[in-house]
Parts: sequence; structure tokens; C-alpha cells
Amino acid sequence: MHKIQRTLEIKAPVQRVYDFINQPANLPGIWPSVVSVSNIVASKGGAHDFDWTYKMAGALMNGHSKVEDAQSGKSVRVRSEGGIPATFNWTYAGLDGAGTRLTMSVEYTIPATALGKLSETLVTRLNERDIDMMLANMKDVIEHATLPASAGARPH
Repeated sequence: MHKIQRTLEIKAPVQRVYDFINQPANLPGIWPSVVSVSNIVASKGGAHDFDWTYKMAGALMNGHSKVEDAQSGKSVRVRSEGGIPATFNWTYAGLDGAGTRLTMSVEYTIPATALGKLSETLVTRLNERDIDMMLANMKDVIEHATLPASAGARPH
């Protein structure tokens, strides 16, 4: 198992950050290796279960992510099965009402098909860079873009 953990501050209210991250349709626009998401189904706490296609070290992987626990505006735990077994934990803390401290951790297994001629150490570094890029993109979009009303909208 490999683990990546990052914490960052975003200049936006907690609920806006939570809603954006928990809308899988937003992922291909911010996460370089997420090729597509589909079969999005509303789950607990405003989060969603969904299918995904992810490119790791040049190999396409397909899988399904299922919400295990979600507390709106506080935390989400999502387990991914299929091509890349993983568990994502997202926690949100308000900063003076206008900002959010977001902590994301993921534990995952690198599938043998992603290694090919690459070393496990190199693939691990590539995955860390990919997570860093996703978080930087997310922060930029949330802080600077005007999000459409449907982005991050929760089902009724």
C-alpha cells in the first residue's frame, strides 16, 4: 500500500469546497489523470458514487468509487475498487468563515499493469505529482473561476 497526504488552504467557504469536490463531473477538469467519470449516483451527505477511467503510467484503469461515509462540510471517505484499489479521506475545516483547510489522504495499491517497464518508485512519484496538480487545479478553479450554478449542486 502507498499513501499520499496533503493539506492546503483554499480561500472559499467550506461548503463550496465540499460541494465542488464531491461532484464527480468536476474531476476530469481538474485531475490530469482522470480520463472520464460516468454512472454518477447520489449517495450520502451530498457525495456521489461513480465509475471512472484513470490513466496511470500510461495504462488505462477502470473502476468504481463508493462513498463509505460522508458528513456534509466535514468529511468524506470513498473506497475505489477495480483498476486501482484505493481509499480516499477528505476532511474540511473552516478558517474564519471565508476559508477552508482541506486535508486529503489516499491509500492505494499500484496495479502490476501500471508498472510495465517503470519502477514502483517512479510510479509513486508520478502519482504524487498528479495529486499535487489536481489539488492546485482545484484550488485555482474554486478561488478564481465563476462556477456554474450546477457545479457542486447537491441533489434534493
